[in-house]
Amino acid sequence: MPTARPDTLRVFSLNCWGIRFFSQLCTQRYEMIGELLGREQHDIALLQEVWSERDFLFLKRKLSSSHPYTHYFKSGVIGSGLAVFSKHRIQDALLYQYSLNGYPYMLHHGDWFGGKAVGLVIVDIFGLKAHVYVTHLHAEYSRAQDEYLTHRIVQSWELLQFVRHTSCGADLVVLGGDLNMHPQDLGNRLLRSHTGLRDCYTETDTFDGCEDGHTLIADNHFTKKQDLVPFEKGIRIDYILMKGSQRVSMKCESLSTTKGPVADKPFPYSDHESLTAELALSRQHGSTLAASEQMDVVAEARAVVKEGLCQTEALRDKAMRLMFGGLLLLLLPLAMAFLPCFCSFSTLGLLGAVCMSLLLSGALLYLLFTTHIKVLKETEDQMMLTSNDLQTKLAGCRLSGCPSSDGSPDLQPLSPFKREE
Repeated sequence: MPTARPDTLRVFSLNCWGIRFFSQLCTQRYEMIGELLGREQHDIALLQEVWSERDFLFLKRKLSSSHPYTHYFKSGVIGSGLAVFSKHRIQDALLYQYSLNGYPYMLHHGDWFGGKAVGLVIVDIFGLKAHVYVTHLHAEYSRAQDEYLTHRIVQSWELLQFVRHTSCGADLVVLGGDLNMHPQDLGNRLLRSHTGLRDCYTETDTFDGCEDGHTLIADNHFTKKQDLVPFEKGIRIDYILMKGSQRVSMKCESLSTTKGPVADKPFPYSDHESLTAELALSRQHGSTLAASEQMDVVAEARAVVKEGLCQTEALRDKAMRLMFGGLLLLLLPLAMAFLPCFCSFSTLGLLGAVCMSLLLSGALLYLLFTTHIKVLKETEDQMMLTSNDLQTKLAGCRLSGCPSSDGSPDLQPLSPFKREE
């Protein structure tokens, strides 16, 4: 006898801030997170910044009864930090690591050492095929001077491409995680417009949480106030996005967040607030997106990528000059060694070491920026193909009135996304 289809799906998402030896009170907070997940019995829990596999294994043991199906995504130097806990059987998993993710020499930021990625698990939810994605994008360290904007746009593009090309045939699509973008930031609009994913916060019937859905708030004990400048009350950078299919559609009945301090606890779960979404399943058809909006967002994203490409090419030129400068300077101590002079061998050796350091530094930076240029050019080429394809389909739809059939959102003019109040 077939199992009855569930009416609702409860999804949880939290950036755990689990950097061992750097994040405060890691062990105690993981105890609290495990207690919360065990008590609330979510269908799916999507966690980010679980940087230590030991912490993942602790949660796996603690939640072995409530969430028997788990997957931990491994990538980068210290891992992706992404983990999924599910009440329902995980059939398959796939990981895509983003091509650009900061710079190795920016040690004080450290994003490069974490293999930022998007993880996919295919979950069987009482006969429904659910594609569930968890991700974490590069942080924004300065709103006024965002040196990683291009990297985050490339990550957004790769994320939407990954979702589009892996979600065909899914009954349900859910994406949760720390996008490190405000709701109307370009990367966020790019992601939603090209995947058809809908923001649970703007779609929900009932909301219970921080003001304006903020997930990084000033009232959180762990939040650094400088991270919120110029937003005094907080920012919304963590999301649960959803999309149904022609067979099943989804509606967010309620969305809630934690609100900083935890009752009867000395500190919050993390420096981020968690999200819990109650998703209702029905047979109604979902909404579609306007092709003109998709084209506009792609054009805007291409402009950012082109600007980033020019900046990276300039950095590569500087690295080349550094490399050749080191090479030319290296000839100086070599020439001095064969000329009668008063320089000691120790002085010549020091000059040679400095010149070699400049040469090697220039060569390594040249290789790094050359790799980034290839990624940026590839992304721009893909965006150009998408833009041309949208233009062709839009022209064809205007002539024949037919919707698209490639699994992307239908190319029909509709009202724009509901914006934040």
